[in-house]
Amino acid sequence: MTTTAVRLAGCALAGLLTLLVSLSVVAAAGEEENGAPTGFVTALDADRVPAEYVRWVERAGKECEEVSAPLIAAQIDAESGWNPKALSSAGAEGLSQFLPGTWKTWGVDAAGRDGSAEPDGTADPFTPGDAIMTQARYDCWLADKVKKLRLEGDPTRLLLAAYNAGPGTIEEFGGLPPYPETQNYVAKIITSMTGYSGDVTGEEGGPFGDRVVAYAKKWLGTPYAWGGGGPEGPGRGFAQGAGTVGFDCSSLVQAAVYHASSGRTLLPRTSQVQVTEGRSVARDEMRPGDVIGFDLHGSYDHIGIYIGGGQFIHAPKTGDVVKISELDDDYYASRPQKVRRFG
Repeated sequence: MTTTAVRLAGCALAGLLTLLVSLSVVAAAGEEENGAPTGFVTALDADRVPAEYVRWVERAGKECEEVSAPLIAAQIDAESGWNPKALSSAGAEGLSQFLPGTWKTWGVDAAGRDGSAEPDGTADPFTPGDAIMTQARYDCWLADKVKKLRLEGDPTRLLLAAYNAGPGTIEEFGGLPPYPETQNYVAKIITSMTGYSGDVTGEEGGPFGDRVVAYAKKWLGTPYAWGGGGPEGPGRGFAQGAGTVGFDCSSLVQAAVYHASSGRTLLPRTSQVQVTEGRSVARDEMRPGDVIGFDLHGSYDHIGIYIGGGQFIHAPKTGDVVKISELDDDYYASRPQKVRRFG
């Protein structure tokens, strides 16, 4: 294989990922430490929750460490839009949209149908208190299940994916499955968590661009994995990246901007779309943290992060690792480029 062909084997096929992992959203999340997400806020903005459900959401958020009140609220928003009588075409019922079979196993009698906080002897998916506490119970079980699988990635995102697609699917793919429905479900809830959270703090101090660079540099030496990685960090790829846990070019950029913005900005998944986001910047006005896309094969199929001094950090291709390269390298310098700025 020629040098050019090897390079193109990296991100040139990234367009296919648009069909599998469409994640153009704004989100809220943080770094992992010892396997647990430390950046997710746990305080609930009670003003965003219908008043009659606040006590139940706050109570549900105390069931286990991994499941916060904002997470519970964001899930309900995504599942039923706070409609306690919701009934899906698949037969899912109530605020938390449990299928009858799942409810039979997990249903909790926590409240009365009249809205009281006293159990009435019946676990009912259409009783808000019952639904919310059952949701918390099931979420906590999934969180424990995900933890025991010891998978790469943010446990909160894995928990949500398991809620949507089932824990067996998460185990099968070694992380988030490449299903648009599940990917979008996870993204929607994490996005919504920002609005339901009472406090959001940044991951690091300093200018936004410096935070982008700092996060990307944490992953120097990480393997390239086609289709792998995302906001939660390195992840298992698929197709030519199926055996590797790491980043591809666009997921490294996505993760760096996501964490630098304290989870407020989650870029689209592919380089071709990333170069259309943010603000356009002239090539000679770049500053650290700007994102630079390269047209290698008829589309902007490679992307990296400018770090200053004529250098950029990127995940180049299969068989390589996250590394720093020179912008005046003949291969990159000779290609059309676009520079975008975020933050």
